[in-house]
Amino acid sequence: MPFKQFLVDEFRQLASVNASDRPWEMPVAAALASGLPIFIGAAFGELGLGLVASVGGLVFLHLPATRLPHRMAWLMACAFGMTGSYAMGLVGHLYPPLLVPLLVIIAIVVTMVCRFYAAPPPGSLFFVMAAAIGAYTPAHGRDALVQVGALALGTVLAVAIAFLYSLHIVSRRGVPAPSAPPDPEFDFVVVDSVVIGAFVGLSLLAAQALQLDRPYWVPVSCLAIIQGASLRAAWSRQLQRIVGTALGLLVFLAIAQLPLDAWGVACVLTVLTLVIETLVVRHYGLATVFITPLTILLAEAAQGPAMAPQRIMQARLVDTIVGATIGLAGAACLHSPRLRAVLGAGLRRMLPGA
Repeated sequence: MPFKQFLVDEFRQLASVNASDRPWEMPVAAALASGLPIFIGAAFGELGLGLVASVGGLVFLHLPATRLPHRMAWLMACAFGMTGSYAMGLVGHLYPPLLVPLLVIIAIVVTMVCRFYAAPPPGSLFFVMAAAIGAYTPAHGRDALVQVGALALGTVLAVAIAFLYSLHIVSRRGVPAPSAPPDPEFDFVVVDSVVIGAFVGLSLLAAQALQLDRPYWVPVSCLAIIQGASLRAAWSRQLQRIVGTALGLLVFLAIAQLPLDAWGVACVLTVLTLVIETLVVRHYGLATVFITPLTILLAEAAQGPAMAPQRIMQARLVDTIVGATIGLAGAACLHSPRLRAVLGAGLRRMLPGA
């Protein structure tokens, strides 16, 4: 393919906007699930705990479009998984030698569960993100337990909002038709999950070897890329993520210039969530422009005036490039028939009953 045609194709891919079938209430409910914990934290003078609870509120995004009993049971299971992932991340923070193995195990197990039950996007992404943020949260002893409790309460609030939202949607749109039960293949569930988990761990090792300031975003970027449905999709997502992150850092810089107190942080994060959930199904790269300041504020806003915007921007851009590059390499391995055949045969010998 001529280089000029390649550039034209890439530009078309970047500029294409998808149609959305989401009801307008969904982004509003998602923003409420993520933003309300921060407002509660601001009201009690505990912005840090409100931000942690807001991470738990992201579990709302795992709400499936199924019958009410199933969607609530699935969401409660996701709430338990999110809380457990964050707690295991804190264990890795308290005992650093366990950090990489724990993150690999979380990525493998959660990806297996999501693939076995044919869970829609975001899949295992937010579980790994919760674990990564927990791993670099400066909390010890009693404070660590309080952080886990705050995140758990955030998931509980999200489940309650999801229940009310689901009642409204079912009454307006009717009961969804039952979908066919998933019939997952061994390679899709087990082999792919092992490859994904291995590269997530490799990305964190690379971040540690490079001595990056805030490496929690490297495995998240890696996972976001490697989950692409094809190598082409992974390449497009990598490009969109890097460009979107670069533009998103400018949005963060603009936000950082504002005299934000705890209430201001809550308002900004709520609006960002609303914008992201409106855009993400239409254009991933455009949504990434707003995902970048959202995730930075979730992880860093509790520092208040001590937050150094320029240093954070540089660290996030490097984290994204490193994670996306390793994620693309992982996607190449994930979609290699030869590698999948070799790894699948080895895993079947290790798991004779599979």
